Amino acid sequence: MIPGLSGAPSWIVTFADLMTLLLTFFILLLSFSNLDAEKYRAIAYSMSKAFGVSWAPGSQVDPDLPPIIIVAPEGTSTGESDGPPTDQNLPPVPPVAPPSLEASSEIMAKAALAENDALATKLIGRLEQQLADDEVDIRFDDKGVVLTFTERASFASGSAELKQYMRPVLMKVVDELSSCEGDIIVTGHTDNEPIDSARFRSNWDLSAARAVSVVHQLVLDGRLNASRVEAVGMAETRPLVNNDSEENRARNRRVEIIIENAHCDFQQ
Repeated sequence: MIPGLSGAPSWIVTFADLMTLLLTFFILLLSFSNLDAEKYRAIAYSMSKAFGVSWAPGSQVDPDLPPIIIVAPEGTSTGESDGPPTDQNLPPVPPVAPPSLEASSEIMAKAALAENDALATKLIGRLEQQLADDEVDIRFDDKGVVLTFTERASFASGSAELKQYMRPVLMKVVDELSSCEGDIIVTGHTDNEPIDSARFRSNWDLSAARAVSVVHQLVLDGRLNASRVEAVGMAETRPLVNNDSEENRARNRRVEIIIENAHCDFQQ
């Protein structure tokens, strides 16, 4: 008879013995956990199976599965001696920071440069003869592709009528641009000499009329959407070189086709 239980129902004795045994059993399990956490978890899992108790998610995985990696909080000890890192004392993995604004801008600039490089390469291949004759210049960067046509190749002096020679050349440009998305800006440029013409009031009129003539040829056959194209007259405000000689003034008289935000599909 257990002291203090005299006069109690007979079943309470069996219940008290069971509680004492369970207490002893869990103390034993606790002592195991201090010595070997893996054995403790395996025994606890087996006991839960034997008693038909559902295993709580996250408390212990099936011993047949890979072991759980326990990460010790920073500044605490795992109870193991110093040595190489183990599964139970690996440092926490720092979160991966999203790309900075500068890094994102650099990635976008490199992608734009690659697109413009591909387009410029195509245009160079189509305009080899004009490049060899110094009638056109092609350059590009991450902002866009620029085709510069000389006045000698495109217009008669003081005229906004496109030369017949220039029309098939511009069709070659359309052949490539029809496979691309992006904005197309045509700019007309003159030198700083005042114009003497009954048709044009100033270099502004002449440069704008030349830009419009080129735009008209680009959209003539409908392969380029007119909403993509813009004509701008710059007069003498954007010279390539100083207007201090006839040769330099001739270089400044030009028409430029600028392609921005190009996205091309040359597989079509």
